[in-house]
Amino acid sequence: QVQLVESGGGLVQAGGSLRLSCAASGRTFTNYALGWFRQAPGKEREFVAGIRWSAGSPEYAASVKGRFTISRDVPKNTVNLQMNSLKPEDTAVYYCAAGDIYYYSDYVDSSKYNYWGQGTQVTVSS
Repeated sequence: QVQLVESGGGLVQAGGSLRLSCAASGRTFTNYALGWFRQAPGKEREFVAGIRWSAGSPEYAASVKGRFTISRDVPKNTVNLQMNSLKPEDTAVYYCAAGDIYYYSDYVDSSKYNYWGQGTQVTVSS
């Protein structure tokens, strides 16, 4: 069965950095896109970043572009999210997701993703 397991969340001061990892297992993800979403209390889940497992350019939400970097480590079957210059508004539960997605424009649509991790909490203090 497919499993996505996030790690790396925690508490950090504004301006600091965190690196999230998502370990993927249970199937071949060659044609899949891997994405990071986040959900803050009282808000809807929102797209953060996405990348195709096999190749291609990443996509970012405007709010994180230039601060966050998504990358994949194919031999280790992981997708990482390096988060720099963190702000209090980045506080949320961060979720890893995988989906059989063809168009880059669909990366932002959570309904296109087939599998989800359990989430990891990121808290940024001011």
